[in-house]
Amino acid sequence: MKKEKAFELHKKINGPKWYLRPIEMVGAWLFAGPFGTKTKIKKINCEGLKGPYILLSNHASFVDFANVIKSGPTQKYCWVTSIEEFNGREWLMRGVGCIPKRKFTKDTILIRNCYKALHTLKCNVVIYPEARFALAGVNEDIGKALGKFAKVCKVPVVVMNQKGTFLRSPQWCKHPYRKIQCEVDYIQVVTKEEVLTLSAEEIQERIEDAFIWDDYKWQYDNKIKITDKDRATNIHKILYKCPCCNSEQKTISYDHYVECTECGAKWDMDEYSRMNLTNEDKTWDSNLSHVPNWYKWQRDVVDEEVMNGTYVFKDKVRIERLVNSKKGFVRIGEGIMRQDEKGILITGTLDDGNPFEVFKPANTTASLHIEYDYKKRGDAIDIATETDTYFVFPLTNPNVLTKLHFATEAIFRKATEKETE
Repeated sequence: MKKEKAFELHKKINGPKWYLRPIEMVGAWLFAGPFGTKTKIKKINCEGLKGPYILLSNHASFVDFANVIKSGPTQKYCWVTSIEEFNGREWLMRGVGCIPKRKFTKDTILIRNCYKALHTLKCNVVIYPEARFALAGVNEDIGKALGKFAKVCKVPVVVMNQKGTFLRSPQWCKHPYRKIQCEVDYIQVVTKEEVLTLSAEEIQERIEDAFIWDDYKWQYDNKIKITDKDRATNIHKILYKCPCCNSEQKTISYDHYVECTECGAKWDMDEYSRMNLTNEDKTWDSNLSHVPNWYKWQRDVVDEEVMNGTYVFKDKVRIERLVNSKKGFVRIGEGIMRQDEKGILITGTLDDGNPFEVFKPANTTASLHIEYDYKKRGDAIDIATETDTYFVFPLTNPNVLTKLHFATEAIFRKATEKETE
């Protein structure tokens, strides 16, 4: 059997092609312009800003890319992009300046490519440091190395804090797109002069301060109504734990309701995305009516499980491997996935009869990229090694992705804290 050519992760980068620039401009006009989100750009501390620079952005939906172009239409960009986004369109992705990256793996060549893009190709480098789409409309962990990265590159740092893009198309229910006018705070957090004088820790702090966002609070404060009848459909993907009876994976959502099939508790999600308990015989913490608070409460529960050593997950999984950008993901077999304080272990026997094992130690996996119903093939977990990318689909446990995401981060924190003791 002919061996498939592997994806060339570290292929030489040449920057964006001039003839694809009109496509970017038209796309930005359609998605972020008068026929799309009508995004408003507010530039802060940008006097004298010139490229190339590092552009860091929160990441909630596809329109984020259009907003980058709209924010700097005369600039050239290279985009740090997850490798699976190259499937079926590698020529286009490389043509617009995308630099491939495997999720949550160490990659020194990526740093060299970014440096080349900035200093040789004279392109701004766009990075989504959360490394995945936002799940609940709030900022996630962005890692602690961005300040050091800026010091190495010696260029200004800009943060794009995008508001409304999540509400328009939340990851738990990407379609249909909602009619939300988006806003962007485009902030130069470190100037060209400051990047030379500030410490990496000071730069990191500025980045983290500019990265704080909460789309649900922004919606409520600005009294932005979402009148769609099905505005709560699928939100149980992130609100998997019932605050009334504490059962997990028993919530369902439909229209503008969330319901617990275990105890019968029911919430009505109003037009400002507040969750209102409809049962007079039930009690709960009303602070959880703010969706990010409910989300954070679940995270705190998982943190406690991890810290006291009681957390463990185990399930039968389907395993798909990313072969290359033409072949895409191919099923290679089934196995067993286990996650505990040691990390993530996947073992099994593949369809071709060969044994399979991938182990991601706890101290190497800071977070987890998850996909709800990935391309209609089921809920998926992205597991990457230095040489391969796998999508792993849990087969018997329903609605577990959000908890796995919380657990991965908590396990990483616990493992790295032990190392520093």
